[in-house]
Amino acid sequence: MNRQVLQLASAYMSVIIGGGFASGQEVLQFFTNFGLWGVAGTLVSGLLFAFLGMQVARMGTQLHAHSHKVVLDAIFGQRLGSIVDLALIFFLFGVGVAMLAGTGSLFREHFELPVLAGGLFMAVLVSLTLCLNVQRIVDLISSVTPLLLALVIVLVIYALVRSDTSVATLNALAATQEDRAAPNWFLGGVLYASFNIAVGFPLLAVLSGSSNNLHNTTRGGILGGVGLGVLILLLNIGLFANLDQIQGAEMPTVLLAKTLNPWLGWLMMLSLCCMIYSTAVGMFFAFSARFADPETPKFRVISIVSTFVGLGLSFAGFTTLVGTVYPLLGYLGIALILGVVVYWWRNR
Repeated sequence: MNRQVLQLASAYMSVIIGGGFASGQEVLQFFTNFGLWGVAGTLVSGLLFAFLGMQVARMGTQLHAHSHKVVLDAIFGQRLGSIVDLALIFFLFGVGVAMLAGTGSLFREHFELPVLAGGLFMAVLVSLTLCLNVQRIVDLISSVTPLLLALVIVLVIYALVRSDTSVATLNALAATQEDRAAPNWFLGGVLYASFNIAVGFPLLAVLSGSSNNLHNTTRGGILGGVGLGVLILLLNIGLFANLDQIQGAEMPTVLLAKTLNPWLGWLMMLSLCCMIYSTAVGMFFAFSARFADPETPKFRVISIVSTFVGLGLSFAGFTTLVGTVYPLLGYLGIALILGVVVYWWRNR
């Protein structure tokens, strides 16, 4: 498998991982709290991620998309596409701001540093990254995925070995959980994919548009979707095996890692920072690419200004931002899924 396929798949995975995976809270609410049926929910999400990744990557390449607006116009038409575009621009910026706020919260809770220190650190790092060329940006975003994959595999194996609670007991405990993001496991799988595809769609469309090799971008989209499905499945199994120990945790992945081993907890926090970084870069890159071509002076100026404006807005707080931006983003994601399916059906 060639480098371009792996890079596109890794970039697709990385940008979604930071926005809807990193803390473990999302996986807990969408899958783990449904017990064994949650495993079926992860398969639903994985299939949707693979199908949507394939279709968006193909459209990006076929349309030579320099921004996600080109793909939106093809899916929805110019008038409706412009409305969806405005909504998506708002949410791209909102998720980027939430990532800066998340870094501030992480620095405060786990390193006992001011919120400003974390936010400023991430804002500077993101700004410097966006001043690089596109290939270098893809390299940096893609580099996060192998670290996370290795860490999740270690975490799951360790969690399964250390867990001494029976599956029947854990399943009964899951049945008592009220904190669920959907009425049932199937809808949970669909909503999880819809919420996250809205995060990954813009970057995937732009990166695919920079390539003329339709075969490679198609394979990259599929591989990224399958990889996301595998990661979600593994993390869900690890959380389920230790459900009795992580109840009430805001960041179940970090708590689980710390419970299993202190050094694993530190590795998870480092990984969390990397995941937030990859998503923040992806969001501000796609946001800026909507207004200027990448690698131009105008693009760099917009990137830096938008990142630091985002830093100022991030002081609203991570929890507040996530609670406001993410639910609405899910509805936009459903519209994107329906649009992609209709476009595929008409042009199959």
